Amino acid sequence: MNEEISFVIDSAKEQMDHAIEHLEKELRNIRAGKASPAMLGSVKVDYYGSLTPLTQVANVNTPDARTISIQPWEKPMLQEIEKAIMIANLGFNPMNNGESILINVPVLTEERRRELVKQAKAAAEHDKISIRNARKDANSEIKKLDISEDLTKSAEADVQNLTDKYIKKIDELLTVKEAEIMKV
Repeated sequence: MNEEISFVIDSAKEQMDHAIEHLEKELRNIRAGKASPAMLGSVKVDYYGSLTPLTQVANVNTPDARTISIQPWEKPMLQEIEKAIMIANLGFNPMNNGESILINVPVLTEERRRELVKQAKAAAEHDKISIRNARKDANSEIKKLDISEDLTKSAEADVQNLTDKYIKKIDELLTVKEAEIMKV
Protein backbone atom coordinates (compact mmCIF):
# COMPACT_ATOMS: atom_id res chain seq x y z
CA MET A 1 0.00 0.00 0.00
CA ASN A 2 1.07 3.54 -0.77
CA GLU A 3 2.88 5.39 2.08
CA GLU A 4 0.63 8.43 1.72
CA ILE A 5 -2.48 6.27 2.05
CA SER A 6 -1.05 4.54 5.11
CA PHE A 7 -0.37 7.92 6.69
CA VAL A 8 -3.94 9.12 6.04
CA ILE A 9 -5.44 5.91 7.44
CA ASP A 10 -3.15 5.97 10.50
CA SER A 11 -4.12 9.58 11.13
CA ALA A 12 -7.83 8.67 10.95
CA LYS A 13 -7.25 5.70 13.28
CA GLU A 14 -5.53 8.01 15.77
CA GLN A 15 -8.51 10.42 15.73
CA MET A 16 -10.88 7.49 16.22
CA ASP A 17 -8.79 6.19 19.14
CA HIS A 18 -9.10 9.62 20.76
CA ALA A 19 -12.89 9.48 20.34
CA ILE A 20 -12.99 6.09 22.12
CA GLU A 21 -10.76 7.37 24.94
CA HIS A 22 -12.98 10.42 25.31
CA LEU A 23 -16.12 8.27 25.50
CA GLU A 24 -14.56 5.94 28.08
CA LYS A 25 -13.70 8.96 30.23
CA GLU A 26 -17.21 10.42 29.85
CA LEU A 27 -18.84 7.09 30.75
CA ARG A 28 -16.62 6.73 33.84
CA ASN A 29 -17.96 10.06 35.07
CA ILE A 30 -21.57 8.90 34.78
CA ARG A 31 -22.25 7.23 38.07
CA ALA A 32 -24.25 4.04 38.02
CA GLY A 33 -25.33 4.01 41.66
CA LYS A 34 -22.39 2.01 42.95
CA ALA A 35 -19.84 3.99 44.95
CA SER A 36 -16.54 4.53 43.16
CA PRO A 37 -13.56 6.82 43.82
CA ALA A 38 -13.86 7.94 40.17
CA MET A 39 -17.08 9.76 41.12
CA LEU A 40 -14.92 12.36 42.83
CA GLY A 41 -12.48 12.61 39.92
CA SER A 42 -13.53 16.16 39.08
CA VAL A 43 -13.14 17.47 42.67
CA LYS A 44 -10.34 20.02 43.07
CA VAL A 45 -9.28 21.04 46.60
CA ASP A 46 -7.75 24.39 47.56
CA TYR A 47 -4.41 23.08 48.82
CA TYR A 48 -2.51 26.04 50.21
CA GLY A 49 -3.67 28.34 47.44
CA SER A 50 -3.59 26.02 44.43
CA LEU A 51 -6.41 23.84 43.12
CA THR A 52 -5.26 20.25 43.48
CA PRO A 53 -7.06 16.99 42.52
CA LEU A 54 -8.62 15.34 45.60
CA THR A 55 -6.57 12.17 45.06
CA GLN A 56 -3.38 14.18 45.62
CA VAL A 57 -4.37 15.38 49.11
CA ALA A 58 -6.30 12.37 50.43
CA ASN A 59 -6.82 8.64 50.17
CA VAL A 60 -10.20 7.87 48.54
CA ASN A 61 -11.75 4.38 48.99
CA THR A 62 -15.05 2.59 48.86
CA PRO A 63 -15.48 0.44 51.98
CA ASP A 64 -18.80 -0.82 50.56
CA ALA A 65 -21.04 -0.35 47.51
CA ARG A 66 -22.83 2.68 48.99
CA THR A 67 -20.03 4.58 50.78
CA ILE A 68 -17.02 6.62 49.72
CA SER A 69 -14.42 7.26 52.42
CA ILE A 70 -11.93 10.14 52.16
CA GLN A 71 -8.94 10.11 54.49
CA PRO A 72 -6.90 13.34 54.14
CA TRP A 73 -3.15 13.12 54.57
CA GLU A 74 -3.27 16.31 56.63
CA LYS A 75 -6.06 16.79 59.19
CA PRO A 76 -6.49 20.55 58.52
CA MET A 77 -7.58 19.63 54.96
CA LEU A 78 -10.89 18.11 56.17
CA GLN A 79 -12.85 21.38 55.83
CA GLU A 80 -11.25 22.23 52.48
CA ILE A 81 -12.11 18.79 51.08
CA GLU A 82 -15.67 19.02 52.37
CA LYS A 83 -16.04 22.48 50.79
CA ALA A 84 -14.56 21.25 47.47
CA ILE A 85 -17.06 18.37 47.30
CA MET A 86 -19.94 20.80 47.86
CA ILE A 87 -18.57 23.22 45.22
CA ALA A 88 -18.22 20.36 42.70
CA ASN A 89 -22.03 20.03 42.92
CA LEU A 90 -22.11 16.26 42.46
CA GLY A 91 -25.24 15.81 44.56
CA PHE A 92 -23.34 14.34 47.50
CA ASN A 93 -23.69 15.28 51.15
CA PRO A 94 -20.25 14.80 52.76
CA MET A 95 -20.16 13.97 56.49
CA ASN A 96 -17.07 15.06 58.42
CA ASN A 97 -16.44 12.95 61.54
CA GLY A 98 -13.27 14.79 62.55
CA GLU A 99 -10.99 12.04 61.20
CA SER A 100 -12.28 11.44 57.68
CA ILE A 101 -15.14 12.35 55.36
CA LEU A 102 -17.82 9.81 54.51
CA ILE A 103 -20.20 10.11 51.58
CA ASN A 104 -23.27 7.93 51.34
CA VAL A 105 -24.07 7.36 47.68
CA PRO A 106 -27.86 7.42 47.35
CA VAL A 107 -29.67 4.69 45.45
CA LEU A 108 -30.67 5.94 42.03
CA THR A 109 -34.34 6.34 41.22
CA GLU A 110 -35.74 4.85 38.02
CA GLU A 111 -36.16 8.37 36.59
CA ARG A 112 -32.55 9.30 37.39
CA ARG A 113 -31.33 6.05 35.82
CA ARG A 114 -33.17 6.91 32.60
CA GLU A 115 -31.59 10.41 32.63
CA LEU A 116 -28.14 8.87 33.04
CA VAL A 117 -28.80 6.48 30.13
CA LYS A 118 -29.79 9.50 27.99
CA GLN A 119 -26.58 11.22 29.06
CA ALA A 120 -24.54 8.14 28.12
CA LYS A 121 -26.30 7.90 24.73
CA ALA A 122 -25.62 11.60 24.05
CA ALA A 123 -21.92 11.11 24.87
CA ALA A 124 -21.78 8.06 22.57
CA GLU A 125 -23.48 9.95 19.75
CA HIS A 126 -21.04 12.84 20.14
CA ASP A 127 -18.11 10.46 19.75
CA LYS A 128 -19.73 8.67 16.79
CA ILE A 129 -19.87 12.08 15.09
CA SER A 130 -16.14 12.53 15.84
CA ILE A 131 -15.44 9.18 14.20
CA ARG A 132 -17.53 10.05 11.15
CA ASN A 133 -15.69 13.37 10.87
CA ALA A 134 -12.38 11.50 10.96
CA ARG A 135 -13.68 9.30 8.13
CA LYS A 136 -14.76 12.36 6.14
CA ASP A 137 -11.35 14.02 6.65
CA ALA A 138 -9.51 10.84 5.65
CA ASN A 139 -11.64 10.38 2.52
CA SER A 140 -11.08 13.97 1.42
CA GLU A 141 -7.31 13.56 1.98
CA ILE A 142 -7.35 10.35 -0.08
CA LYS A 143 -9.14 12.15 -2.93
CA LYS A 144 -6.39 14.81 -2.93
CA LEU A 145 -3.67 12.19 -3.43
CA ASP A 146 -2.34 11.58 -6.94
CA ILE A 147 -3.26 7.87 -7.10
CA SER A 148 -5.31 5.59 -9.33
CA GLU A 149 -9.05 5.25 -8.98
CA ASP A 150 -8.68 1.62 -7.83
CA LEU A 151 -6.28 2.64 -5.05
CA THR A 152 -8.63 5.46 -4.04
CA LYS A 153 -11.61 3.09 -3.82
CA SER A 154 -9.55 0.55 -1.88
CA ALA A 155 -8.31 3.18 0.59
CA GLU A 156 -11.83 4.54 1.09
CA ALA A 157 -13.06 0.99 1.76
CA ASP A 158 -10.30 0.58 4.37
CA VAL A 159 -11.35 3.83 6.04
CA GLN A 160 -14.99 2.69 6.02
CA ASN A 161 -14.05 -0.65 7.62
CA LEU A 162 -12.12 1.22 10.30
CA THR A 163 -15.10 3.51 10.88
CA ASP A 164 -17.47 0.55 11.20
CA LYS A 165 -15.12 -1.11 13.71
CA TYR A 166 -14.97 2.01 15.90
CA ILE A 167 -18.72 2.69 15.73
CA LYS A 168 -19.29 -0.93 16.82
CA LYS A 169 -16.87 -0.39 19.75
CA ILE A 170 -18.83 2.70 20.83
CA ASP A 171 -22.08 0.71 20.68
CA GLU A 172 -20.51 -2.03 22.82
CA LEU A 173 -19.26 0.48 25.42
CA LEU A 174 -22.70 2.10 25.52
CA THR A 175 -24.48 -1.25 25.94
CA VAL A 176 -22.25 -2.17 28.90
CA LYS A 177 -22.78 1.24 30.53
CA GLU A 178 -26.56 1.12 30.00
CA ALA A 179 -26.73 -2.31 31.66
CA GLU A 180 -24.60 -1.00 34.54
CA ILE A 181 -26.84 2.06 35.01
CA MET A 182 -30.13 0.14 34.82
CA LYS A 183 -28.98 -2.67 37.16
CA VAL A 184 -30.73 -2.15 40.50
